[in-house]
Amino acid sequence: QVQLVESGGGLVQAGGSLRLSCAASGRTFNYGAMGWFRQPPGKDREFVSTINFSGERTSYGDPVKGRFTISRDNAKKTVYLQMNSLKPEDTAVYFCAASTYGNPQVKRDDYVYWGQGTQVTVSS
Repeated sequence: QVQLVESGGGLVQAGGSLRLSCAASGRTFNYGAMGWFRQPPGKDREFVSTINFSGERTSYGDPVKGRFTISRDNAKKTVYLQMNSLKPEDTAVYFCAASTYGNPQVKRDDYVYWGQGTQVTVSS
């Protein structure tokens, strides 16, 4: 069992930065891929980024490539999402998710555990 708690969301102006954190509990954290998804208002949840169990491999959704960076600290059982050059279209609830697979996963169905989400609002 893994519990996930996101933090770091908030209101920021376009062009600004935020860093999201996802603190995990549970012994299986270090063995699974982690991911970030987001759900804009009135839209479906979409893939943002994923990182493999060791932190050596990552993948990003096209809308955030070159602006967002995912990382993890297995000693702290925490995964991060550094978001730079934020745009109003990045406004969404951001969710952290944990997979039982070790490799990076881009599909929602490959994640078993989910956090409660943190709101990110980017003003123009």
